[in-house]
Amino acid sequence: MLKTLTMASISTAALLAAQGAHAQTEDSGDNRRERDQIVVTATKVETNLQETPIAITAVTSETLAERGLTTTADLGKIVPNADFQKSQGVFGPAVTVFLRGIGQSDPQLNGEPAVAFYIDDVYYPHLFGSQFDLLDLDHVEVLRGPQGTLFGRNAIAGALNIVSKKPSLTEASASIEATMGAYERRDFRAAFSVPVTDNLAVAVTALSKKREGYQEMIDFSCQMYMNGTPELAGSFPFQTPDTTFGGGRTPDNCVIDHLGGEDTRAIRGSVYWEPTDRLSVSFSADYMDQNDEIPAEYISDTDYAQTTTRPNFVTAFDEFSVPGETPFQWDNRFETGDPYKTYDNYCDPFPAGTLIPGNTYYNGSVFKGGKCYGNTVPLTNWGFQGKAVYGITDNIDFTLIGGYRELELSFGAASDGTPLNDSVIYHAFDESHWNGEARLTGQHDWIDWVAGFFYYKGSAEHIGQPQGVRAGTQRFQVDLYEPTAWAGYGNVVIHLLDDRLNLTGGIRRSDDEKFVDFNSLTDATPPGQLDFVASPASTIFDVTIATERWDWKAGIDYRFTDELMLYASAGTGYRLPGFNVRPSQPGQEGQTPGEALRSYEIGAKSELFDGRLKTNLAAFLMDFTERPATYAGQEAQLTDDLSGNVPGASTVIPGGPTGTGLDAAFFTCRDYDMALDGPANPAAGVGVNCVARSYYYSVAGKVKGIEAEIEAEPVDNLHITGSMGYVKWKADDITRVVRVPDWTASAGVSYEFLDVLGGSITPRLDWYFTGRTAYNANLPEFDQEAYSLVNTRITYHNEEHDYDVSIGATNLFEKFYYRNKIAFQAFGLPTNLGQPAAPREWYVTVKKRF
Repeated sequence: MLKTLTMASISTAALLAAQGAHAQTEDSGDNRRERDQIVVTATKVETNLQETPIAITAVTSETLAERGLTTTADLGKIVPNADFQKSQGVFGPAVTVFLRGIGQSDPQLNGEPAVAFYIDDVYYPHLFGSQFDLLDLDHVEVLRGPQGTLFGRNAIAGALNIVSKKPSLTEASASIEATMGAYERRDFRAAFSVPVTDNLAVAVTALSKKREGYQEMIDFSCQMYMNGTPELAGSFPFQTPDTTFGGGRTPDNCVIDHLGGEDTRAIRGSVYWEPTDRLSVSFSADYMDQNDEIPAEYISDTDYAQTTTRPNFVTAFDEFSVPGETPFQWDNRFETGDPYKTYDNYCDPFPAGTLIPGNTYYNGSVFKGGKCYGNTVPLTNWGFQGKAVYGITDNIDFTLIGGYRELELSFGAASDGTPLNDSVIYHAFDESHWNGEARLTGQHDWIDWVAGFFYYKGSAEHIGQPQGVRAGTQRFQVDLYEPTAWAGYGNVVIHLLDDRLNLTGGIRRSDDEKFVDFNSLTDATPPGQLDFVASPASTIFDVTIATERWDWKAGIDYRFTDELMLYASAGTGYRLPGFNVRPSQPGQEGQTPGEALRSYEIGAKSELFDGRLKTNLAAFLMDFTERPATYAGQEAQLTDDLSGNVPGASTVIPGGPTGTGLDAAFFTCRDYDMALDGPANPAAGVGVNCVARSYYYSVAGKVKGIEAEIEAEPVDNLHITGSMGYVKWKADDITRVVRVPDWTASAGVSYEFLDVLGGSITPRLDWYFTGRTAYNANLPEFDQEAYSLVNTRITYHNEEHDYDVSIGATNLFEKFYYRNKIAFQAFGLPTNLGQPAAPREWYVTVKKRF
């Protein structure tokens, strides 16, 4: 590994690629580089980034703006071995976060994030609402590798620490910023900071973002008429008056709405107070109102053997067939042929209580049909937090931190690309979270130390209404989730040999518990009855999941010169167990495994050539003692009285991950074949209806990798940055790891031309690379191939009037790729789904400072 790391660092240095931050002024290069030193709080004590023996990427707000990055979903582009993506519509308004091959794609309450989010030292427990717009930001710290002692809860893959700007006690300032761009983009930001007295200051920041989606929602019938094939539309109705062919009118286009757009408003206020030399108090409150469109979704594959033979699909589509004309059925007429166009409309065209002969879903129940949730994702996210620091002595501080956050959100989703909707899934969440922390920190000549106590309590209610036309099921889900956690921790750094040799040790005791009250009622209401009747196949359970943990960390670092430091560390991390949040029927409930690992890391940090070249290198090995694995399969559907199976069109067969010792450990279903299977035999699982099932099991495994970051200023005003990461899994139970690219890299270059038009002009070019990514362990054809993206930006800064004008473009060469994919066919559904990323987008930004 050391040889590989050395070769990687040499090649990366040759490319002069890495991560960092710089402020562009007309001062000398030495002064500018001195201010480029970023102070981080990763050890709970302020330290210089290059002197912190942790694999950590820290970027300032200025650097993020220069690269056109505005949310946490963008951070994965510039952090080695990181993959941050905006979640798909079926997972709601969240961010998919992976560090060093470990993460979580589903933000539901059953699981826990693998990366701990902190905003100004306040813990943010879930991925919902985590697309922070980096409002009022000073810098972001991304700590890679388990941070089990200082950050604790669910920091098994790392931690993301967002540090906001503090109101200034010495000077007033203000700024306004406006951005216009592609897809009718209109972003506005405004901020001010004012010292009220010598020891009190206030600041306010506000934001508005609006952008039309880059994927078009198409009226299917309109498009069939536009194509000259009205017979393919059958009697399916037009969706809007503007897209209706009638009375001799021909619409200009068939677009009824869009997906992938933004509509967000946010405000944040903060107060900073220093009543005495020893006491400082900060308080902030924020509110975000978001109504973004559902992310772009495109059906990449469809199994028409299911859509044209399953009775529920056939009878539902046949409702729009015209006698004597082409039958209306789910076939390739619903393929738009363009990933930026879809026929989905997230509405069920059949009203509640519809009775379709031969259809087990539309069976006359008033609780089936009529679902329509629109194409937006409403979310409100607000909270407040405070922090007080008291200097007990010149060397010892006591810090008290507290915060409260509340989220309310809802979203619908579909998975078929047609306006009839195989499934329209609805989820709503109402969450509240309290957490606090008290700690003592000491900094002395020979030792730095931290001791603290952490407490967290949350509550969340989930309402779900998953519709399953194929299986004939309609479930109504109400869950209550009440987690609590406390932890005590301590960390010491002993300085030896004039601070050149440092020994680090840390320990944390964690006690986590979460109570779950789960209720998933399956509709069995007879036609015409108004009172809901639950099927005996409903799933109801209470479970308390608890974990007690000791975590530790030990490290050593040695500074050979003022410019070069080497370090090595070992430690542990954990993630809480969960539960199956999507049971299709009784027998599928239960706890899912948690995670625990030991991590080993070696690294080097240097500042050479008078600080003109900064390098950060790391190699790591993480050894799992416990790790959850999941296999997507199917099982026979139970009847209402649980006495047997319903004769259907499938046969239960052994299944499991291909190429492992678990090939036949679980079950799945295939189409029933009478010649192969013989007569239907429900008791033996032959000729039955099947429902999806996820199998959870615990296994071990290892993940290793290398990382490199470099920042260079070979001559004044020329900045070259970049990063590189490689991660590899090794586990006996799997042949391929999903959602983890093997390679990630980035590089950027900018040059500031001074004394131009009364200011400066800075062109910038950024390159981002993501390696091949698997989205299903057994379907390599479903992989996302490796891809590169290029962003560009040119900024004019006027010195006298202190304003900037920037022109830029993201995805300059219009590379097509998928942000996420889901292989729904593995669950027995007829389609697979992908989330196409945005094409090229240009923008113009004007920023004025006062």
